[in-house]
Amino acid sequence: MTLRLATWNINSVRLRIDQVARFVAERAPDVLMLQEIKCTTDQFPRGAFEDMGMPHLRVAGQKGWHGVAIASRLPLEDSDTFQVCKLGHARCVSARVSGIDVQNFYIPAGGDVPDRALNPKFDHKMDFYEQLTAIVAKQDKSRPLVIAGDFNIAPGEGDVWNHRYMSKIVSHTPIEVETLNRLQETGGFADVLRDRFPEPQKLASWWSYRAADFRKSNRGLRLDHIWTSPGLTPAVVKDTARIHDDVREWERPSDHAPVTVDLDV
Repeated sequence: MTLRLATWNINSVRLRIDQVARFVAERAPDVLMLQEIKCTTDQFPRGAFEDMGMPHLRVAGQKGWHGVAIASRLPLEDSDTFQVCKLGHARCVSARVSGIDVQNFYIPAGGDVPDRALNPKFDHKMDFYEQLTAIVAKQDKSRPLVIAGDFNIAPGEGDVWNHRYMSKIVSHTPIEVETLNRLQETGGFADVLRDRFPEPQKLASWWSYRAADFRKSNRGLRLDHIWTSPGLTPAVVKDTARIHDDVREWERPSDHAPVTVDLDV
């Protein structure tokens, strides 16, 4: 069986429920990981997901900002969520589907100043990664595991529109890149998008709303990721990982585009 996983920072699931329904109908994900749902758990539009044929849900909502969810065509089992947010935000939700442990993250953006002493938001981001790396270090690498979501770091030179400029901007600073690489190396994770599209090819999954035409300005960042553990990477179907950047052109879009990959399970 082929299982299609998708991750998408939806930037308000209630505001963009029609876009979600269109994406599900056109791209047929089996499991959809959403970030920044911007609603409490009881406000999540469960009925709409049932209508889409994705009735199996795990939701961690929060008033105002944050919030994450997993929607699935297939039954979901409980999984131990990697709770690493020291502020208690709803930034991770997990489930087991078809024997695969799925951990869906909305990692803090980190504010504007890349200095832990001067910027509590940046310290929070770095602490989040440190706690997550410590948990990953304890995992059995042979276990089928996906960690995915909005990581709020664009690691490679091809993941930003201008490496030299962005190296001074939170999301691509050297300390962030090193921190993300450390997490990846600790878990032995495969970055499914970069495995398909090696550097120096440019990739982006986020574009600012400030640009009237995001393609013309072309100042994108690859902030959205799907990683697979050594025990799962052999199941990745060749040449299926992709960024659905055309979704960013839809009416009232999220500033993020969905990312998908197929697994042979």
